[in-house]
Amino acid sequence: MIQKKVRRQDLGPDENLCDHCTAKCCRYFALPIETPTEFADFEFIRWYLLHDRASVFLDDDVWYLLVHTTCKHLQDDHRCGIYETRPQICRDYTTDACEYDDDWCYEKYFETPEQIWEYAEATTPRRPGQSLRSTKPPQLPILG
Repeated sequence: MIQKKVRRQDLGPDENLCDHCTAKCCRYFALPIETPTEFADFEFIRWYLLHDRASVFLDDDVWYLLVHTTCKHLQDDHRCGIYETRPQICRDYTTDACEYDDDWCYEKYFETPEQIWEYAEATTPRRPGQSLRSTKPPQLPILG
């Protein structure tokens, strides 16, 4: 029998949303990064995306590096193994706007280096005289 997911609004006043969650918040971290404005900036992002389990997203005009990795102290029951001594960032986190409801959608989301490079080429201004096309290769000498 499949257990129906409890809706946030159906929780009682003494219930904790974490009792019904799979600890999504403990399975990644996201750090703000500088907004890319030139090709060199996109090269850094391309490098991030060459790493396993990394992605980059844009939300509310802020760029983030997202690393999909599970906290070392997350237990099999989706609870924190160091709850009493957890870091301050975890203590400050609330379920008020957490991702329990699965309704997150980012303005832009990049998973591969090819995606970010394509975006960079489409959005980054070129220097004067710089073409979108590759330079012509040198002509081969004619053998006689």
